[in-house]
Amino acid sequence: MELRVATSVPQRTRDRAQMLRLNAQGWNSPAIAKIFECHEHTVRATIRRWQSDELGGLWEASGRGAKRKWQETDLQYLEQCLEKEGRTYNSLQLAQKLSQSRQVKLSPERWRHVLQKRALGGNARGTAIEPNKLLSTNNSNKSS
Repeated sequence: MELRVATSVPQRTRDRAQMLRLNAQGWNSPAIAKIFECHEHTVRATIRRWQSDELGGLWEASGRGAKRKWQETDLQYLEQCLEKEGRTYNSLQLAQKLSQSRQVKLSPERWRHVLQKRALGGNARGTAIEPNKLLSTNNSNKSS
């Protein structure tokens, strides 16, 4: 009951708890899967995890996805180098510099992506061009 109303618990974990509750009430896996719009193997896996790991089986297992090969200190090092040296680097040169000095091996494309994401502040998309000045002057002429 507490998991169902807790907002700090991920939705997937709450769904798993509800699956177990329905299973305890006598519902079968295909019927539960139909309610949650998932495959019945997912429901069976949830039940097996509950039987083996109990409450810990509701939460996501740690270690999902690839781990980051660079640290925040690597980006700070790059910023210091750029300020101190006063020159520009392309992504290939940045990748080579970090590979030689800090043993961080990433492709130039990956560094480009990391730096773009950092410049835009996460997943937000930035505007590629300035607003069209002609369009804004036409709008101001219409209002006069």
